[in-house]
Amino acid sequence: MSGSSPRRIAVLISGSGTNLQALIDAQNTPSLPHAEIVLVFSNRKAAFGLTRASQAQPPISTGYLALQPYLKAHPGKTRDDYDAEVAERVLQARPDLIVLAGWMHVFGEAFLERAAQAKDGQGVPVINLHPALPGAFDGTNAIERAYEAFQKGEIAHSGVMVHRVVKDVDRGEPLIVREVPIMQGEALDDFAKRLHAVEWQIIVQASKQVLDEVLPIPVSTFYSVFAFLLIFGQP
Repeated sequence: MSGSSPRRIAVLISGSGTNLQALIDAQNTPSLPHAEIVLVFSNRKAAFGLTRASQAQPPISTGYLALQPYLKAHPGKTRDDYDAEVAERVLQARPDLIVLAGWMHVFGEAFLERAAQAKDGQGVPVINLHPALPGAFDGTNAIERAYEAFQKGEIAHSGVMVHRVVKDVDRGEPLIVREVPIMQGEALDDFAKRLHAVEWQIIVQASKQVLDEVLPIPVSTFYSVFAFLLIFGQP
């Protein structure tokens, strides 16, 4: 394979990490070629996604910092200071892309400004997976809120999207949007399972899309990667 370095991804999580697992499985395959997850960072110590990272082959570096313990340990510090500290730790991994994959903390300008200034001012794009359509059910519990709205006859379907992260919650430019129907009589858990399956697809697709925009694979490297996968199969 080419000596060119793989494109670097940092993934931020808060929970079980099923979306992270989709990225782990896809890295350096035709779905996400010439790419490597270099850091999984969590704001919850018990997040199973950290275990997924440590059990990956090869293991992926992890990091952890929670808001309240940080504030308690640093009297006088603010939420903005926490966001800035998270940015510093994540950017130390020199990512080409930051993916929020079930990251349950709303970043303010301190994080986004540092990401925009990284790489000598070129910036590192930050994208987020949200289980709702653009402009609908921003914020937390989007799946449950959409399901309840369907039961009331207010909507006929919901969906998922990956969008660029801006200060306004879930209001950044949509990159990939997919509608997910809600079936009459369907249990919430069944709807959630179908929706999550779509999430696993589009988080990989959007990551590839953004990486291809900011760091296209050189033609020589592309053919080297393709030949390697063709001969040896996916890692």
